[in-house]
Formats: sequence, structure tokens, C-alpha cells
Amino acid sequence: MSDRTSFMIGVDIGTSSAKTIGLGMNGVVLASFQQAYPTQYPQPGYSEQDQDVILAAVKAGIRAVVAEVGTPPIAISFSSAMHSIMAIDAAGTAITPLIIWADNRSESCAQALRDTEEGKTIYRQTGTPVHAMSPLCKIIWLREQQPELFARTAMFTGIKAYIFHHFFGLYLTDHSIASATGLFDIHTLQWNPVAMTVAGITAGQLPQPVPADHIVTGLKPAIAKELGIPVATPFVMGGSDGCLAQLGSQAMDTRHATLTIGTSSAMRMAGSQPLTDARSRLFTYLLTDDVYITGGASNNGGVVLQWLVRDFLQQPLTALNDLVAAALEVDPGKLLCLPYLLGERAPIWNSHASAAFIGIQAQHTPAHFTRAVLEGICYALLSIKKALEETAGPVRKISVSGGFTNAPGWIQLLADVFGQQMHLQQQSDASALGAIILAVSALGMPAIDALENTEGVVFEPDMAKYEIYQERYRRFILLYDRLSFPGLD
Repeated sequence: MSDRTSFMIGVDIGTSSAKTIGLGMNGVVLASFQQAYPTQYPQPGYSEQDQDVILAAVKAGIRAVVAEVGTPPIAISFSSAMHSIMAIDAAGTAITPLIIWADNRSESCAQALRDTEEGKTIYRQTGTPVHAMSPLCKIIWLREQQPELFARTAMFTGIKAYIFHHFFGLYLTDHSIASATGLFDIHTLQWNPVAMTVAGITAGQLPQPVPADHIVTGLKPAIAKELGIPVATPFVMGGSDGCLAQLGSQAMDTRHATLTIGTSSAMRMAGSQPLTDARSRLFTYLLTDDVYITGGASNNGGVVLQWLVRDFLQQPLTALNDLVAAALEVDPGKLLCLPYLLGERAPIWNSHASAAFIGIQAQHTPAHFTRAVLEGICYALLSIKKALEETAGPVRKISVSGGFTNAPGWIQLLADVFGQQMHLQQQSDASALGAIILAVSALGMPAIDALENTEGVVFEPDMAKYEIYQERYRRFILLYDRLSFPGLD
């Protein structure tokens, strides 16, 4: 019988949903809750969400987990998706929707800045490539395209800082999330003067940066009552979803990379130095003030599969799992997919990159198109791995997490494409778990030794298939080089 009176809550504010877990101090998940929310695409290149819908999902998750366990938690800690930004006026009212990482409207701003001396300095000092994903470029766009709204803005904040303000009346952001904005100096741990000058803002218009293990108390009484927890409950700021996935996957040793495929996808590795790539292909973000996470993220993970099923094949999204299963049964063919549906981040940083199917023939069925998408996502991640190894050194072990792990055949495909073992720990959400591990440390508590299924499952690569995929990967890279045309209107 687990001790149901002693547990932590981890909340992961993702792109498509908020996931909340209650983890007992014996390492057993006592309760979990997930609530989805939509993304709006009001114009080409725009990706927006309703911040209050996300806030409601976070509240619902905490409330549900507390109710299921039946007692308040020791503490609550947060993981969050990176790169979101919204404008708040002097009265504390949101005057824009939440503009998320996938929003490409500021690409022209990024292009104008990227290769300048200021742009290169900003990358070296912040660790964030100059790209439309970054809040820096989004703020520049707002200044240039919506000057009246820009002038009314008292505070630019991401989703986690917005939620903490709602809970505590304070504008705070952790160093981990701040390090993904393009506005934060990862060497001095302060807002970067060069970036702020380029954006036309001051430090007073940004939340106060605090360490990821910073503890906040003094929850508003009305919020405490709504959540069913004491006012004095400690809240730990936590970090970004990518950095905390590294911690939650227990991949903090040198040469141990994590690979995540959810709505988007990414590959990362921890280190003790703030590495930057000579070709600006990779990011370096903070986890804590002495741990850096270097890697690359792709815009195009599960979102490409959702598009394929819903819009291309015009089937309900409930058919997705069956289509993936069928795709993994067919042999790889000559059908190749460039999966750049939403432009691309690492390693090519081209917001105008377009998706394409190459080699379509009469015998190709929905299963072949689906397999081509799966393989294309794997090839894109392999290109990130190669850039990561050039910058940070060889990757000896890879732990996988994210929604794609519900399809073991896809993990096997990834192992075959990489020619390397894939380690699945089969735990709860890695980012939410990472937030809890961070909170345990922040509170000075003993580490949780007995996490569920720490041994996990190892997927061995089929080296004969690896040789085949090596050739197809070579074609994949050549196709992008030859078809790297701007997005078609």
C-alpha cells in the first residue's frame, strides 16, 4: 500500500494539453490528469492559443489530482513549452492571444537580424538561434506591425509567467524558460541589453527572472480554495519542457541524449558548459544555473501526422493509431517525405521550408504516405543528432519520450534509422516528472529512488535496415538542398 498522504504534483503545460501527475514519495504515480486545448491559425503563419483556456486546464489538472489522491500535495512544480509570448497592458489585461513557438509571422524580422553583428552577438550571448519561434522576433514584429498595441504593452510574458501572476500576483519567469526567449543572457543570468535594445523594450517590461528551483508561496486565497489546497502550498517555478524531459528521463550524464516526439520533436544532451554551434544550428538552454541543455527542436512531429489524417486523407483523428499500425506493416518504398509542414527549426532554421512527398506512384496507399511521414520525421531528427554530435560530442545513449512512445513500432523504426538503441523507461510524462524531481531538490528532500520502471525497454536496431535507411537519409538531405524553395502560396 502506497503512502497516499505524501506526494508531489508535476504540471506540464504542453502545446496541445496540460498534463498533471501526482507522484508519491515512493516513486508511484498516484493520480494523473490531462486536458487538451486547441491552437488557432487565423492567418497563414499564425499559431495562437487562448491563454485563459490553458489556465483553466492547469487548474482542472491540479484540482483533479488533489481530489483523486484525497490530500493536498507537499508542493507543486511546473514544466512548460517554450517560446510563447503575449502582451499585457498596464491594467493587467491580455491584449493579444498567446503567440506560440510555431508562429512564423516574424520570419522577415528574423531574416533581417540573423546575419547581422547584433544577431550573431545575441545568439552567442543567449544561446537561442535568431528565428521566428523566439519571443525576441515576435516582439520586434509587434513593434513594427502593431505599433499602437506595442505602445500599450506594459509586460511581455509567456504562459507560465501568466499563470503564476494569476496565482500570486507576481510576474516571474524561471531562468530555463527565459533562456529560450532570445532575450536572456545565459552567461550573466540577466535580460540581455543587446536583445532588449533590438526589441525596443526594457527589463521592466519582462518578468523577473528567478532560478528554476525558486519557491513561491502565498497563493491567493480564492485560488487556493478553487484548487483544494492550502494557501501555504509551495510552488516551484520549474523549467522548460525540453530541459525537464532531460531530467525526468534521468539523462543527466555525459553523452546521454533524450529524444522526444510530441506535437513537435527534439533531441538534447546535458552538459556543464554553455555551448554554441559555429553554424547556429542548435540551442543551448539552462536547466539550472550550472546545467545546460544543448540540442535542436523540429517544428514537425505529431502535428504532421494529424494533418495527414485529418486534412490530406480526410479521416477522423481517431483513425490515426490504426493508420500508424498499418504504415509500420508495409515495406519502405521509394516514397520520401520532407515533413516541413510548419517550416523548420533545427538544424536548417528555415521558416519557409515546405513539406513534400517525392516519388509518388500508383501503388501507394494511405499506409505508404503515413510511413513516409514517420520516416521523414525520423530523418529530420537524425539531422539534428548529427549537428549535436559535431558540437557536443558523440551520443552514446538515447532515451525516448513523448506521445510517439505509444506506438512501439515507431520507436523501432527510429532505432533502425539511427542504427542505435532506443531506451524507453515507460514512466509518466518525462517533463512533469522532471518538474517533480526538481521540486524535491529545491525543498531539500531525499531523492526519489524508486521511480517506476526505471529499467524500461531497449529497442535494438536492425543493422541491415539501418544500411537501407542510410541511403534514404542521404536522398532526404539532397532533396531538401535541391527543393529548398520558399513556401508556396
